[in-house]
Amino acid sequence: MDLTLPSMYRLRQSFERPVIDDVAAATQRELEKLNLGETVKPGQTVAVTAGSRGIRHIATITKTVVDHFKSLQAKPFIVPAMGSHGGASAEGQAELIARYGITAEEMGVEIRSSMDTVVVGQLAEGVPVHFDKHASEADHVMVVGRIKPHTMFVGDIESGLHKMMLIGLGKHNGAWTYHKAIKEYSFEQIIRAVAEVVLKKCRVVAGLAIVENAYDETARIEAVAPNEFYEREKELLQLARNWLPRLPFNECDLLIVDAIGKEISGTGMDTNVIGRKYNDHAATEQDTTRCKRIFVRGLTEATRGNACGIGLAEFTLRSAVEQMDAHYTGVNCITSGHPTAGMIPLTYENDYEAIAAALQTIGLTPPEEARVIHIRDTLHLETVDVSEAYSSEFASRPDLEVLQGPEPMQFDDAGQFCRDIK
Repeated sequence: MDLTLPSMYRLRQSFERPVIDDVAAATQRELEKLNLGETVKPGQTVAVTAGSRGIRHIATITKTVVDHFKSLQAKPFIVPAMGSHGGASAEGQAELIARYGITAEEMGVEIRSSMDTVVVGQLAEGVPVHFDKHASEADHVMVVGRIKPHTMFVGDIESGLHKMMLIGLGKHNGAWTYHKAIKEYSFEQIIRAVAEVVLKKCRVVAGLAIVENAYDETARIEAVAPNEFYEREKELLQLARNWLPRLPFNECDLLIVDAIGKEISGTGMDTNVIGRKYNDHAATEQDTTRCKRIFVRGLTEATRGNACGIGLAEFTLRSAVEQMDAHYTGVNCITSGHPTAGMIPLTYENDYEAIAAALQTIGLTPPEEARVIHIRDTLHLETVDVSEAYSSEFASRPDLEVLQGPEPMQFDDAGQFCRDIK
């Protein structure tokens, strides 16, 4: 297939950039505001959650939380809180947080990883409420999580402290149960109902909410009392939404994504960035971003073969498929009630073949005039490549700086891109 492909510009995007310089100090200040020593007594145990997302400085934040409870003469320990991630195994979940620097050696406390849960209550809808066994045995539970828009659901509460109590501490049993219940009721109804039971029954002492900016940096840390979880998370979600990174243009014929992974987003690539939040292969009226076709080139190393989200693309490489762990991917997609997220797209041997094929399917636009956007992943969008079709819009966009171009797409003898987005 011999096509003329569009020439590309390399751009730098500028986003709003609130940032915390000393994350440990900010975490400590926030914890001190809650006067936790009035509730947590010497010798009492505290389960501190550790999730599966690649949160910036999460090891530092977690260590600061642990050390704060130690200063109160309490006995903290860490529980992986991530639903079915890590292959829905205790070992896999402990391994996953270890990759973020959360180990017994680094934290100075035990990592108590188990997939066992206890049922602490039942919703009016008849849904049992599952809670991590180790956390249920602690005198107190400290919920640590990042606040972000969810990749599939929209509401006052999306991803954050509530979801950590619901899915994270619910482990595989809870995640499986709640995602099925959400199909019958709604995300908002189930998440609020489960959180109410957990807060009433499970001795949650506080939450630590983290919000990141568009540069994957820590922008806000806030310690939250349990009775304020809903209102504070609702407000922090709006900040998180405002600070999300975005593609430079809302319309594109082909989006090229170098890598997807669970530490990037629950769906491998964030649907709040790429669109397709409500339909895996089409933009809807609710989507701001509208991509006709998506080509995923590979998986991140940290995702360890979990290719959840690859099914949102139409095109991929054989090397990406070979990176997949079918078990990890299957467990995650089935548990989340999103099996199509693991479906394998049309598969090609190299970048040139995949791009050429994709540009045959965008309609009447000639390939050389196609609107193409090339990104590293949906978490790192400061540097992007865009095709010449967008060049007339550069002058009116003070948030965009042209770094290079236009230059032809360059491939090596094997048909692979000569350069990635760094």
